[in-house]
Amino acid sequence: EYQPLKYEAVVSTQSTGEIQRPIFTYPNLGLFMLELVYLFEKCQISVLPIKKIVLILWKYLLFAMGTMEDIAMLKGKIRKEQGLPEWVEPKDTPSALWQVLQPQFPDRIPIPDPLDDEQDSRATSVCSEESEAVRRLPWKPKARQADIELYLRTCRQKFLGYELEGDTTTMVGLPDSIQEGVKILQAHLYVSLGDLSLRHQEKMCNTAKRNRVPLSFHPPAELMYRAMLPKMEDYVIALLKVLLASASTPLTKAIKTSGALNVLADVLPEDSNSVEPQQLQKDLSRHKEIITKAVSASLLLLLKHFRLNHVYQFEYISQTMFYANCIPLVLKFLNTDMNHFVTAENSIPSLDFPTCLYYVGPASGSAPVVVEDWEAGDGDEEGIRGKLCWRNIFSTINLLRIIQKLTKWRSPRTMMLNVFKSPPILKKTLKIPHWMVHLYVLKLFKQQAKYLGKNWRKGNMKILSSIYQHVRHRLLDDWAYGNDLDTQQWEVPNGEQQLKASLETYHAMWYSDILPDS
Repeated sequence: EYQPLKYEAVVSTQSTGEIQRPIFTYPNLGLFMLELVYLFEKCQISVLPIKKIVLILWKYLLFAMGTMEDIAMLKGKIRKEQGLPEWVEPKDTPSALWQVLQPQFPDRIPIPDPLDDEQDSRATSVCSEESEAVRRLPWKPKARQADIELYLRTCRQKFLGYELEGDTTTMVGLPDSIQEGVKILQAHLYVSLGDLSLRHQEKMCNTAKRNRVPLSFHPPAELMYRAMLPKMEDYVIALLKVLLASASTPLTKAIKTSGALNVLADVLPEDSNSVEPQQLQKDLSRHKEIITKAVSASLLLLLKHFRLNHVYQFEYISQTMFYANCIPLVLKFLNTDMNHFVTAENSIPSLDFPTCLYYVGPASGSAPVVVEDWEAGDGDEEGIRGKLCWRNIFSTINLLRIIQKLTKWRSPRTMMLNVFKSPPILKKTLKIPHWMVHLYVLKLFKQQAKYLGKNWRKGNMKILSSIYQHVRHRLLDDWAYGNDLDTQQWEVPNGEQQLKASLETYHAMWYSDILPDS
C-alpha cells in the first residue's frame, strides 16, 4: 500500500516539472528519499526498494542542485561576482599525457646541429616545443595567503629580527631574492570561496546581531542544507551503512538472512530454487554495484555543493562522515579484489542503455583482464579499456574523492590514513588503468607522504616521481620531506574539537530556529 503511493508521487512531480516542491510532509523529494533510507537503516520498514530510492536521491541532487559541470560553471560565475580573478588552467588535458609509474620525459631531446640548414633548424625547434609541452605540468601551481604570511614572517625573523603581523606588502630590509620570491607567491595567489566564507563569518561574529547578514553562494544547496540539518547525522550514518551493506554482504548470506540490514531483500525471489543460481548471482551483484554507485555519487555531490555554498556546511558534513568511520569504510571497500571489481561482467548488454547506444562489447568467451596485462603494457590497451566495468570505475573514483576531501588540509585526519594502513591499499588501487583513479590516489599519497617515514619514501620513488609529474603543487609545500610535523598524535582530538566549536557558533548564529534544543 505504501509503494504505489510513493511511485505515483515521484512520477507526478517529475512529469510536471515540480520536483523541488514539497512532497507529503517533507520540503522536497530528496529529503523524503533520505528519510526512507533512514527508516530502512533503523529497520522500521523491513523491505524497501533501496536501489531505486538511492537512485532517485542521486538523480534529485543532480536535477535540483546541479552536476559537476554546473558546479564548475557556477563557481566561475560566483568568483567573478565577488571580484576574484579567474583561475585558468593550462590547455593540456591530464588524460592526454597520463602515464603513472611510466617515464614521462623523453630519453633524448634533439640538440640543434650548427651545420644543418635553416629548414632542419626549424624542424628541431618544433620538436623542442613538443618536448617542452610534454614537460609542462597539467596543473597551475597555487599559493595561499597563509603561505605568504608564513614565508614573510620567517624571513623577517631571520634577516631583521622582528615580525609584522598581517603585513604582506612591506619589503624594507629584505634581500632581493626574498622580494622576488614574494612576488612569485603573490602571482600564484589563489583566494577560494571558502576563504571568503571564513572572512564573512569572522566579521559577523564581531557585528551586532541586528546588522548581521547571512552569506549563501548557492541557494539550492542552502535549501537542502536547512532541510537536512536537524537530522544530518542520522542521514549520513544511514547512507554509510547502506554503502557498507552493499560492499560487504556476501550473496550466500543475503539469500539466507531475513533480518539485519539486507539491501538485497527486495530482489530475492521467494523460491531461490526456481531461478538459475548463476543468473541470480549476477543480478544480485549488479544490484549491489548500482547501490554503491548511487550512494557514493550522492555523498560526493552533497560535499561539493555544500562546499560551494559555505565552507562550514562542508566542514559539518565532512566531520559527521569522519566520526561515522567513513575513512576505514572506504579503505575496506578498496581492500577487496579490485581486479575482479573493475572487470566484473554483471550487466546484461541487451538491457544496458550505454552499451547499446555507444559501444559493442567484446565477444563472449574472450579472455578476462588480469593485473599483469595492465602492468606489462604490451597488450591491446583499447581492448582492455573496453572490458572494464565503468559503473565500478565510477564508484571507485567517487570513494577516492570522498576520502581526499575529508582529509584535505586536515592533518589529524590525514594521520588516520596511516593508522588504518592505507599505503598498501592505495598502492594496489594504482593498478586500475584509469587516469582519474591514479590522480586521486596520488593526491592521497601526497597528503600523507610526510608521515610515512624515510624508508617508505626511499622504497617508493616511482610514486613520488608520479606525484611530481601529475599532481598540482602548492608553492612552499614540504610534502615530500616531512621536516615540519606540526601535528602530533595528541592534537588530533583538539583540532576536531576546535572545529566543532566553530560549527556550533555558526549554527547558533544562522540556524537556531530549526535546530533541536540540546
